[in-house]
Amino acid sequence: MPNNMVRQFLCGRLLLTALLLVLSCSAIAQQYRSPLAVGGDTAGTTLYVSEYGSNTVAVFDVASKTVARRIELPLAPEGLALSPDGKTLYIAGASSDGALLAADVATGAVTARVPTGHTPVAVVVSPAGDRVFVANRFDNTVAVVDPATNNVLSKIPVSREPVAMTLAAGGALLFVANHLPAGASDGDYTSAGVTVIDTVTLEAAPPVPLPNGSTALRGICPSPGGEYVYVAHILGRYHLPTTQLERGWMNTNALSILDAKEKRLINTVLLDDVDLGAANPSAVACTPDGRFLCVTHAGTHELSILDRASLHDRLAQLNEKDAAAVPNNLAFLVGLRTRVKLPGIGPRALWLDNTKAYVPLYFSDSITEVPLESQGKRDIIQTALSEAQAITPERQGEIYFNDAALCFQHWQSCASCHPDARVDGLNWDLMNDGIGNPKNSRSMLLSHQTPPVMALGVRDQAELAVRAGIKYIQFAVRPEEDAVAIDRYLKSMKPVPSPQLEGGALSEAATRGKEVFSQAGCAVCHPEPLFTDLKLHNLGFTKGLDEGKPVDTPTLVEVWRTAPYLHDGRAATLHDLLTTCNTEDRHGKTSGLSAEQLDDLVAYVLSL
Repeated sequence: MPNNMVRQFLCGRLLLTALLLVLSCSAIAQQYRSPLAVGGDTAGTTLYVSEYGSNTVAVFDVASKTVARRIELPLAPEGLALSPDGKTLYIAGASSDGALLAADVATGAVTARVPTGHTPVAVVVSPAGDRVFVANRFDNTVAVVDPATNNVLSKIPVSREPVAMTLAAGGALLFVANHLPAGASDGDYTSAGVTVIDTVTLEAAPPVPLPNGSTALRGICPSPGGEYVYVAHILGRYHLPTTQLERGWMNTNALSILDAKEKRLINTVLLDDVDLGAANPSAVACTPDGRFLCVTHAGTHELSILDRASLHDRLAQLNEKDAAAVPNNLAFLVGLRTRVKLPGIGPRALWLDNTKAYVPLYFSDSITEVPLESQGKRDIIQTALSEAQAITPERQGEIYFNDAALCFQHWQSCASCHPDARVDGLNWDLMNDGIGNPKNSRSMLLSHQTPPVMALGVRDQAELAVRAGIKYIQFAVRPEEDAVAIDRYLKSMKPVPSPQLEGGALSEAATRGKEVFSQAGCAVCHPEPLFTDLKLHNLGFTKGLDEGKPVDTPTLVEVWRTAPYLHDGRAATLHDLLTTCNTEDRHGKTSGLSAEQLDDLVAYVLSL
């Protein structure tokens, strides 16, 4: 073959290979729909399903059970809400440069993109349609947007990771579910809470406290009249050794009922049965007529259907002593709740009319219609949102990580203590280093790249920790390929850009802090690029049964979202870690730093 023909042939093959690679990457990027949220019109004829994996909203026709069309978006969508007139769909565009997206319902055109903060995840529209509230998860703020001008009127600070919101009390109050506890975790009380915002003054009251151990708040909704607010969450029994799982007592799954007007907790009921967990409650909703209250369980792939009136009647009949015992009563909902097994996996969203529940399934790329009443077998209809796609090992690992079916009696999944494979803000007393010395939960990000693992480095490799977790925390025996898949998933995770960055770069304060980081000796144990030396160090922080033991040097990558700090979570903030928890300069030479230098140092570390 002449040289020029060879060159042409090779160039053609290279171009074809490049094209195939592009197409392959595109296919992978669009492989899964991954529905995360759902909303419907007032007539109940059309549902809008946010498809996180494909940057689309599916417009689902309820009567024909088909996807009529899709709205293409510039960002991955999470929460959504319709304007009162039904003409505009507001969508939370979840990214580090996130925005509120407005789409014309008739045409599907995106008509506005309003930057609101880091990772918007939930949207609520005022009854008059003159305000749109947006929860920015990693900014810890709620943005208030004027839809007429597309201006951000206010950013209201709330507690840690606002992920869901609802209006109550006639629209006068906005209730914000904060995903994780804020503060140190080594005390007697650690719990996430619900922030209440006055929608007129735009002022936030202190969070309504939930029972000790409340974490992973996911869903929130009002009663039809707005008198009550319901919150779905995990209720961790972190003060007990994890051996209690085999007795049904480690992570329980709960529904808290709040008095909206008084902004107080009425009580918390457990969604589990005595011998069967209802892991990872996610979405919660009431039927418009108020008859039913429903909760999805993302870990056990179920729908709980509660008789709402009977629930309130039973709570009202309790004396003070019996009412106090309700959060510990696994039998309280007997006779009031029906558990419905869904045909797919990963129910993270929910929409109700008076007779049916519509449940998108995150890992099944489908939407399921469930009759709320049944005299026998329920006629459950599952509709695919798109053609089925092959499951990659990474996706399979993500499924296993979130699947409580792997666990003894389905009490929890890996994600129960590591939501999004990160932290839950609680201390846990694990068996891997003895009983009686609880440790703060750690992020799984970069765990396979930064051995050893666990606070005391008791596992040489993350692979060993994954298998030990299945055996000693899930109390399960699983095929080796399950653990391999989980490894693949964890290895595939990428850091989320810090909310402290400005335009993707270090701020002026963080730039100065980088120099302080080096001068204070922090870089010795936390060198780039992983910001850990992969070693154990005895810094004198351990106490009790762990006194004198060295502690693993954690990576500082994404440390901005892994509070509280130190192995026992005694430091609520990095400021606390570098000051009150560092009196002998064992954790960096910080005692001689000025207040400005300390602030700069913290700014840098929180930017990693």
